[in-house]
Amino acid sequence: MSFHTESRRSQTSNLARTSTQTRSATHTRYSSTRTSKSTTLTLVGAVVLWMRVARMVRIGVKASVEWVGETVTPAGWVVVAAAIVLLPLGLVFGWTELIVTGCVAVALILISLPFLAGGRAYSVDFVLPVDRVVAGSEVLGTLTVTNISKRLELPGRVDVPIGKGLADVYVPLLRAGQVHEEHVRVPAYRRGVIDVGPVTTVRSDPLGVLGREVAWADVNHLFVHPVTVSIPSTSAGFVRDLEGNPTSDIVDSDISFHAIREYAPGDGQRHIHWKSTAKTGKLMVRQFEESRRSRLAIVLSLNAAEYASEEEFEMAVSATGSLGVRAIRDGRDLAVVASEEIPDIVRRSIRSVRSLSVVSTRTLLDDLTAIETSPHAMNVEDVCVLAAQVVPDISIAFVVCGSTMTARRLQALTLKFAGNVQVVAVLCNPAEQPSFRDLAGTSVLTIGVLDDFRSLLSRKAA
Repeated sequence: MSFHTESRRSQTSNLARTSTQTRSATHTRYSSTRTSKSTTLTLVGAVVLWMRVARMVRIGVKASVEWVGETVTPAGWVVVAAAIVLLPLGLVFGWTELIVTGCVAVALILISLPFLAGGRAYSVDFVLPVDRVVAGSEVLGTLTVTNISKRLELPGRVDVPIGKGLADVYVPLLRAGQVHEEHVRVPAYRRGVIDVGPVTTVRSDPLGVLGREVAWADVNHLFVHPVTVSIPSTSAGFVRDLEGNPTSDIVDSDISFHAIREYAPGDGQRHIHWKSTAKTGKLMVRQFEESRRSRLAIVLSLNAAEYASEEEFEMAVSATGSLGVRAIRDGRDLAVVASEEIPDIVRRSIRSVRSLSVVSTRTLLDDLTAIETSPHAMNVEDVCVLAAQVVPDISIAFVVCGSTMTARRLQALTLKFAGNVQVVAVLCNPAEQPSFRDLAGTSVLTIGVLDDFRSLLSRKAA
């Protein structure tokens, strides 16, 4: 009995040792697994760190290359090439001249570096007092440079791009918070849109080896309107005479008397002709010819072949602007039409015109500011045909063109519009005296200067 008890204890002890050994083996395997994971995490961390470092190096190299490309001037590249090529060659072959040249190049680069310091503490503002002027004038812009840092700023230069030109403004040494103001003259001698800006600060050494530019301001758009003259109101003079001419359309009420007919239900009693009624014993009423309406169309030729010089085209644009401005101020229904630019490859199959904005005098002059001649523009006859289709109820059509238009072409202009439209050709020719003539229904006004247009329109038609 006792032997059996000891045997159970012995078995229990063996089981305990076996369990202990099993737990010990399991613990050993667990420790080995953690070590492997730690090693893996270390390798992953090293790879991530290497990728970050490589990325930073790549960004740094890219920024350095961009900085060098923006900073080294064409003259500076010559100096850099001399330092990189000539100095090693001189050291290898023992040529004193190459060594001296290379050393001078290195010295120039080192001397130029301090001139790039500063310039980023500037606050630059450029203001134009107006955004629209008349051709032949000048505008004074105000350039304000402020040192917003707490240290001195070395002298520098500010470039103000004006159209295709460039204005250089010298900026002196500025103390902390000091303001420097300079007036920049913007010439507006020719019609067009002038882009002023962006204003840039420039840091450069006296020899121009290195330079750095920083843009500070937005681009200002200056509209240079064409020169216009004040012409007489379209309610009087030449235009009024053309509008007063009767048409062949018969209406029941107008100004120009035509004939007498028998009264019909619905006719107004105020038009009854009592003398004819007394003679015939029947009610007779008057008939009238319909007078022209005040629908004005201006067709501006943009075909370069229809002008002998740039002066003629500028005169044509000014004449168009003068007449259009007067019509808008008189409250007339107005349409200003010009040709779109059409490529040669599709010129035979496509016709296109553009209507300039006539909402106000400003919008019309803005559109005329950017308009230019083109060899790809349609000839004026095609523009007139399309204008007659897109502009309804035209009473008078002014066709503004250059001196290369022949008499035959001018005469044919009246056939491009409806039969009740009065066509007036404005021929811009600085070599001719002002005159008025009639070519088979086309009234031709020849002007040598813009003031001739005013004097011709103020006359009454015969």
